[in-house]
Amino acid sequence: MADKKRILIVDDDPVVHRLLSVALRAPDRELVSACDGLEGLGLVTGGHWDLVLTDILMPGIDGMALLERIHALRPELPVIVMTAAGTAEHVVGALRDHAFAWFSKPFAVESVRDMVDRALHNHCCDDDIEIISASPRWLGLRLRCKLETATRILQFIREMEHRLPPDEEDAVAAAFREILLNGIEHGGGNDPAKSVTITYVRAEHALLYYVRDPGKGFSFDQLKHAAISNSADDPLEHVERRAQLGMRSGGFGILMTRSLVDELIYNECGNEVLLIKYLKSPAKSPQPVPDIAIKSNP
Repeated sequence: MADKKRILIVDDDPVVHRLLSVALRAPDRELVSACDGLEGLGLVTGGHWDLVLTDILMPGIDGMALLERIHALRPELPVIVMTAAGTAEHVVGALRDHAFAWFSKPFAVESVRDMVDRALHNHCCDDDIEIISASPRWLGLRLRCKLETATRILQFIREMEHRLPPDEEDAVAAAFREILLNGIEHGGGNDPAKSVTITYVRAEHALLYYVRDPGKGFSFDQLKHAAISNSADDPLEHVERRAQLGMRSGGFGILMTRSLVDELIYNECGNEVLLIKYLKSPAKSPQPVPDIAIKSNP
């Protein structure tokens, strides 16, 4: 097939090649392997590709240098980074060099497969994501109001060093996703000409997620169709209101988000929101009680 999507996998681990070759196989795709960064760069330079997946730690040149070179040569070519040795510094560096997505090994095959589908079938521009601050502890971004861009950024932030148990990490990710998508859909109207601003801060004892959307905001007094406005006596009160208004079922977003983080704070107008998740301090070992010699009076 002349219109096959060509995918280049660059990794020095043959197990990864076998895994991805099976997971990503499709009739409309051609999968090609390279075993180090130099070989991968040579293939990119000499042929047409629709997507590159690369490791970081490899012989020749590493994946971060390969990402930078690919973007200089073929800025339209999406690159997904996969690594077992990534740090928050690597993640923000990949964002600066316009990586499409980032996955830490071991990764969920289904998640990588989904991101590959997105990379192959959605047009992305460098200015979809504008970097305001790219510090490992203070990440500030401006995103076009596109759901695809939100999905990519959520994956990047998910890979930052959170120091949370897996179940709490999943909960915070779900809360942040709900707020970000609300900002894009309701505040920005899914209009790519508009943008949302997000900030992720990893403080010593808390994680903070800030979202500002371009909308006019809202008042909780206007959310009678949402579960957050239900009375204590009727936890499903909003369901009837939504039916009367001809709205789809749902309306649990803000209530769910509030239950997943420690604090959820809106500004007065309702188009800025701050999510806070407190980090538990590591348990300190009890200090030994010094021996005290007790002497009797002579």
